[in-house]
Amino acid sequence: MSKSKAPIYAGLAAASGIGYYLYQAGGHPRPAEKKFESDVHKASADIKKHLPGRDPEAEKTLADAGGRAGAKIDSIASEADKQYSVTKSNVESYAKDAKANTVKAVNEFDRKVEDSASKAKTGLSSWFGSSK
Repeated sequence: MSKSKAPIYAGLAAASGIGYYLYQAGGHPRPAEKKFESDVHKASADIKKHLPGRDPEAEKTLADAGGRAGAKIDSIASEADKQYSVTKSNVESYAKDAKANTVKAVNEFDRKVEDSASKAKTGLSSWFGSSK
């Protein structure tokens, strides 16, 4: 049964670190804590300094790239809006033509029905002897 010795080593490292800062501060916990926080801040700043994209030139490059991307998005949006307008006008024109053709077909049907009704009426009237 082998157990991991990582917790023992982590505890030993933590105790060593605490002992170091207490020794540096002369056994006083408050100055030891302040020194620890200062060292952590320095280490964090040093790490951040070495991260990519932290120099002013990188910020300028990113700003330029963002501007170009924004311009491209605006261009695509305006082209889509233009295509929408063209499609909308085509659909409206098609709807207007379809409505006109439907009204024309309904009127033609009504005319035929009225003509047929008129012929039927005269035919029935002639059977019963009434004259028009």
